[in-house]
Amino acid sequence: MLGNDHDAADAVHDAFLRDARAADTYAGGNARAWWLAIVRNCGLTRLAVRGKEQRNVALDQLAREQGREAVDALLIPDERVDVGDRIDDARRRSLVAHSLKDLPAEFREVLVLREIEELSYREIADVLHAPIGTVMSRLARGRALLHKALNPTGPNEVKHEL
Repeated sequence: MLGNDHDAADAVHDAFLRDARAADTYAGGNARAWWLAIVRNCGLTRLAVRGKEQRNVALDQLAREQGREAVDALLIPDERVDVGDRIDDARRRSLVAHSLKDLPAEFREVLVLREIEELSYREIADVLHAPIGTVMSRLARGRALLHKALNPTGPNEVKHEL
């Protein structure tokens, strides 16, 4: 939802703080859904505060903050994997991430909760405080939009790559 690991980690940290302060309000039920609702709310708060701006970190800043090893991990290739396979995988991941990021938030969040977090429909409904039917329709619509974004030429046409 937030677009980068740093902001996501900050949102999780905020959620831990909120959880510690609000642990006595937990009324039972699905603890994972309760926790993810807190994380979601923290993420939405961060989105509201920053608007649509993107966070970019220069490599020299990353080296100062996290050490040279963090930069090397980004730059030094893993010799065990074929370079072409890594490039193809990176392109696919980037395409999916960008397509997912371009979806409206209500579709993106149900896709993330279902496909990445592997929550059940009921758990997603609990996290979003929405009826299960709404979750199901958003998931179907989100999948269709993501499929369309990833396959812009349509199912019967062949996309030619340069």
